Amino acid sequence: METSQTSNTLQKLFRRLTGNVGRAIADYNMIEHGDTVLVCVSGGKDSYTLLSILMALRERAPVDFKLVAMNLDQKQPGFPEEVLPGYFAKIGVDFRIVEADTYSVVKEKIPEGKTTCSLCSRLRRGIIYRTAKELGANKIALGHHRDDMVHTLFLNLLFGGKIKAMPPKLVTDDGAHVVIRPLAYCAEADIARFARGMEYPIIPCNLCGSQENMQRKKIREMMQDWDRRYPGRTEAVFTALQNVVPSHLADNKLFDFRGLKLGDAVEEGDTAFDGPQFGVELSLPEPFPIPVAMSEAAG
Repeated sequence: METSQTSNTLQKLFRRLTGNVGRAIADYNMIEHGDTVLVCVSGGKDSYTLLSILMALRERAPVDFKLVAMNLDQKQPGFPEEVLPGYFAKIGVDFRIVEADTYSVVKEKIPEGKTTCSLCSRLRRGIIYRTAKELGANKIALGHHRDDMVHTLFLNLLFGGKIKAMPPKLVTDDGAHVVIRPLAYCAEADIARFARGMEYPIIPCNLCGSQENMQRKKIREMMQDWDRRYPGRTEAVFTALQNVVPSHLADNKLFDFRGLKLGDAVEEGDTAFDGPQFGVELSLPEPFPIPVAMSEAAG
């Protein structure tokens, strides 16, 4: 039975998550008047939370937009195909269930024991883009959160030789759609607690039998260890993604090092590290300012 304290905690979590989503939408102009947003719902905690918050914001937002929930039934053995249609109907959201046997394709192409995530993602992405076009959706909302973005940064840094993360907003390669990540400011821990409190009908993510990408798993463990020993590491890294100083990196495409000469003003500083030592708590900036557009709906 839900207690008053449990209800209050859930309400606080909802307000925090909704406020973060509202700020992200406003900061990056993710949703505008007249948009049709295709919300990809896998049956996991992140996409359920995303859909709930966008539905709540739609009721209070200063702009009018449409939501369509989508689930891709990839025909994994044991997938409970009745769960999401029942849930969508219960909450009263427009939805589309797309059936495509990508499971068989992946199993045929990827040797046993190898990670299937890369091929599966490419196939899934193509189907999502096609469905968005069929439904007239100009925006595609994905459930990646702040932790996903930070983990992707380290994956690319340590294994790909790039300083690259997940952008909060991007245009698809064909220029037909804008992909948005409204949970960009949301912590995974908050989403997990909220999803447990909401008792969403979670569908397990291991139905395909594939192991999680081991590199991503190691990065997640690394960040969890850092956050345990030095609280605030994930927040600090995400803040760094919003405070890039090209003149203190080494990319000639971002900064004209070859043309740099005496008289050009470049911010000075310790090129190794001009903040406190790593074991000392960082002083983070003030909370992200709340613009007056979509964030007003977060109230």
